[in-house]
Amino acid sequence: MFIVIGVWGGPNRVYAALKFFLYTLLGSLLMLVALLYLYNKSGGSFSILDWHKLPIALPAQILLFFAFLMAFAVKVPMWPVHTWLPDAHVEAPTGGSVVLAAIMLKLGAYGFVRFSLPILPDASRELAWLMIALSLVAVVYVGLVALVQTDMKKLIAYSSISHMGFVTLGFFVFNAYGVEGALVQMISHGFISAAMFLCVGVMYDRMHSRNIADYGGVVNTMPRFAAFFMLFSMANCGLPATSGFVGEFMVIMGAMKANFWISFAAATTLIFGAAYTLWMYKRVVFGAVANEHVAALTDINGREFLILAVLAVAVLFMGVYPLPFTEVMHASVNELLRHVALPKL
Repeated sequence: MFIVIGVWGGPNRVYAALKFFLYTLLGSLLMLVALLYLYNKSGGSFSILDWHKLPIALPAQILLFFAFLMAFAVKVPMWPVHTWLPDAHVEAPTGGSVVLAAIMLKLGAYGFVRFSLPILPDASRELAWLMIALSLVAVVYVGLVALVQTDMKKLIAYSSISHMGFVTLGFFVFNAYGVEGALVQMISHGFISAAMFLCVGVMYDRMHSRNIADYGGVVNTMPRFAAFFMLFSMANCGLPATSGFVGEFMVIMGAMKANFWISFAAATTLIFGAAYTLWMYKRVVFGAVANEHVAALTDINGREFLILAVLAVAVLFMGVYPLPFTEVMHASVNELLRHVALPKL
């Protein structure tokens, strides 16, 4: 990703690539220290299953939790270490943004569910309040930040941070609805954010601008594209029958079981998400044709249609019939929650 952004990115690509690299590196160094500590503690084993059984005192668990948190929070990214993501997205080429949003952001969430929760269950319970607070700041505050963006890629980048806040929130409410909802949200966000960045890429290819103000009336010249963009925008808001709804609704239900006010704060994303996504869509797609550049646009070709159609089918299938995704999670999630609920000492 460092090379993709640094070589093929936009005008500020070197700054964005270096910021991306330094944030990731500094977080990962602390994680490396934590892994070496666990290696020594387990008598020279790097097996994750051996680490699950380690009896670690609470003070040491808390230190290890923060070491892991630095690495995973940067990758998710969680507030306040999220600032590298909008820069990286804006400067990255379309393909780089798609890989970054659809795959790489999930590595941080995977780290929480694979390392922090099972290896450090006591610290996870002890610090759940902190994780929930940071997640809610990401969901609410970053959603408001997205409202004022003028660059389409920056807006979608902030919306990604807000949606990934749901994932970390789901993991730390410690019930099956929350954890399964977070896992579904990870898969769903991979489809939706990739599709949104591809849609912006389609327009950028033709106009070489990502500014919302440069567009208007795109539906008049690109009707097929506008239909796809509408579907993905609605999925980004969490419209029922799209994959965006399933994960968010499950996390809100899980949060409701834990605390009403947590779920209330999380649910505000349905309002903010609709506000920033649909306002962007309305300014870009609807209205009279804004200028001669928009009037000269050509609709999507066969290759673009195929890629967007595959993502549209995935988003709709997962929204209408999420059972194949949730069914395979039950056993693992219940085992994880049983492990985290049992005190190790």
